[in-house]
Amino acid sequence: MNSPVEFNPDEWVIDSNDRTSLSIKIKKRLFYEKSPYQTVEVFETCDRGKMLTIDRMVMCTEADETSYHEMLVHVPMQTKSSIKDVLVIGAGDGGTIRELVRYENIATITMVEIDEAVVRASKEFLPNISCALEHPKLKLLIDDGIKFVQEAADNSYDLIIIDSSDPVGPSEGLFTQSFYQDVYRCLRATGLIALQSESPSFNPKAFVELNHCLKGVFGKDKVHCYLVFIPMYPSGIWSLTYASKSGISPLSFNRDRVLKFTQKHNLSYYNGDVHQSAFALPTYIKKMIGEG
Repeated sequence: MNSPVEFNPDEWVIDSNDRTSLSIKIKKRLFYEKSPYQTVEVFETCDRGKMLTIDRMVMCTEADETSYHEMLVHVPMQTKSSIKDVLVIGAGDGGTIRELVRYENIATITMVEIDEAVVRASKEFLPNISCALEHPKLKLLIDDGIKFVQEAADNSYDLIIIDSSDPVGPSEGLFTQSFYQDVYRCLRATGLIALQSESPSFNPKAFVELNHCLKGVFGKDKVHCYLVFIPMYPSGIWSLTYASKSGISPLSFNRDRVLKFTQKHNLSYYNGDVHQSAFALPTYIKKMIGEG
């Protein structure tokens, strides 16, 4: 249901847990729908452009979504240049797909998003983010990503990206050992994964548990946490995680290739220095995940 209702000038969207909150002042709501899975909304904010929320948790804003999407995609893609077949779980706003289709070497992208309302809202109100959702390389399925991975054939993908919301509701199962065991099975011998892995400050329990889960599936030395700054996510500091089935280091990227790529596509956040430095974790975070 589309609902362009004017809001009180003092209206705020508050993304919070029981300890910390982020408040964003908004002008009006552009879209509202309570789907079978969650409440999907798009707002016009005062100074961050349009914003997508799920159950009032911020998914992205036009002003700073590039930091998340560029780091989620280009770290694994620049680490391994021979990626052909990609599976994306979630990513209903389309930003991850927009970044993936920049790569001519990719042959197929399969995207599995459980909630059609997220895709529809993003196509209508976030065209700069969702612009690749009709790309000919993309096979978009409205389906349960957990079930899809369970049923997928062994050794099917070179890269799997899990672009999920927080571990509540339909995304909760994307934070389990059984899910990542299936992900591991679906990867080819030199396959990679990249995923949204929560904030060490805003959701430290989920951050630590997911890191330990991934190390249990892939092996301790094959899992690498990295950080990205996202002003419109609570606490601002967020983690992504890279893992390799064969142990390919995320720091083995070609700087010349990265430089040419970032200049060609006029990227906003990602570059070679950021790729390198994102894996340099503060001591307190290293201690949290048993690496300090």
